[in-house]
Amino acid sequence: MAKPLTAKGIDALKPSASRREIPDGAMPGLYLIVQSSGAKSWAVRYRANGKPKKHTLGTYPAIKLADARPLASQALTTVAEGQDPSADKKRARREAKEGIKDDVDSQVTAFLERYAKPNLRPSSYRRLEGLLKNDAVAAWKGRSIKSITRRDVVDALDAAVDRGATVTANRLLAAVRRFFNWCVERGIIEASPAAGIKAPTAERSRDRILSDEELALVWTAADKAGWPFGPLVQLLVLTGQRRDEVAGMRWTELDIPNATWTIPGERTKNGISHVVPLSPEAVAIIEGLPHMKDWDIESPFVFTTTGKTAISGFSKAKAALDKAIAKFLKGEDDEGASKNEDEVEPLSIPDWRLHDLRRTMASGMARLSVPVHVVEKLLNHTSGTFSGIVAVYQRHDFANEKREAADAWGMHVAQLTIGAR
Repeated sequence: MAKPLTAKGIDALKPSASRREIPDGAMPGLYLIVQSSGAKSWAVRYRANGKPKKHTLGTYPAIKLADARPLASQALTTVAEGQDPSADKKRARREAKEGIKDDVDSQVTAFLERYAKPNLRPSSYRRLEGLLKNDAVAAWKGRSIKSITRRDVVDALDAAVDRGATVTANRLLAAVRRFFNWCVERGIIEASPAAGIKAPTAERSRDRILSDEELALVWTAADKAGWPFGPLVQLLVLTGQRRDEVAGMRWTELDIPNATWTIPGERTKNGISHVVPLSPEAVAIIEGLPHMKDWDIESPFVFTTTGKTAISGFSKAKAALDKAIAKFLKGEDDEGASKNEDEVEPLSIPDWRLHDLRRTMASGMARLSVPVHVVEKLLNHTSGTFSGIVAVYQRHDFANEKREAADAWGMHVAQLTIGAR
């Protein structure tokens, strides 16, 4: 049985004619390598994939006996976890030679460039980039991708929850899970530290639907808001399309003579080109919009203030709408003077968002007896009644049915808002 090595005994070893490997009885698997020249180094012997392997720790006395044993224990623990420290070391050496860095920041950058940018829509890419750069990279700056553990991922999620960003924590988990899975697929790491982690926050699907009275108030407030957010909100009401799709509308996408708006696949959430029938009410709004110009060149965007980009700043626009609604309910005129002598502070529209207009239209169409599959087609949904094998074989575009539904909804909105102005 091998005896435990001692510092005194190691120093007393003399060179011999041949290379020697001396096992350490106190740490099975650890060997002191003594070359014929007298040079000494440490190595760990183990088996990986059924084959004997050697992992060099470093030279003696740069690595002393007291340090060699913990290093050997760490290497053997890595082996027990199914990894090969010798192969990892060779890969790290090769990557260093090729200029490949294994720090988290470098690997996130590679993931975004190689996977996210070519495969995601610009808006989805920006959200993913923000989550990974602002949370993951910030938390693990300068660390090797191989050093990130399950505990590190949980700590990053807890940090998001602690600052009140509970939904963001769920999105962050989805982002890092996708990132680490990509790293596994490319052989950068052996296993994802995010595997099996549950979402930190339970989410409930939003089900807010505006009543007819609330919808009429939103329309009135949009009327008073004017260009550019007023007509944008009214088109959200009439078309039921997503906020960014309406905000990014191009003149070239519109066919006013045929009353259609075609959203190209690169601008839709599901990547599928979508033809939206425009009701007479929607056409009237679009025909009344100005054509913005930039240096005498007509802007491609319908909703723009610069001529170069589509409008943004929706939080401020929503706040302005709420202010206009409150003002209307108070009975104030345009100068802010109240028209009601016995004024009682009324409630504004509670807990509503722009995206609720899309859900409100879907629910309103159901009340108008529009079949659910036509509503889904109008909203460009690929789930629900058109999921699975139905999505493969059902190729009817329901153009006529969508047209009838859009016109019926436009007439309904018009009737609601006639007396609300």
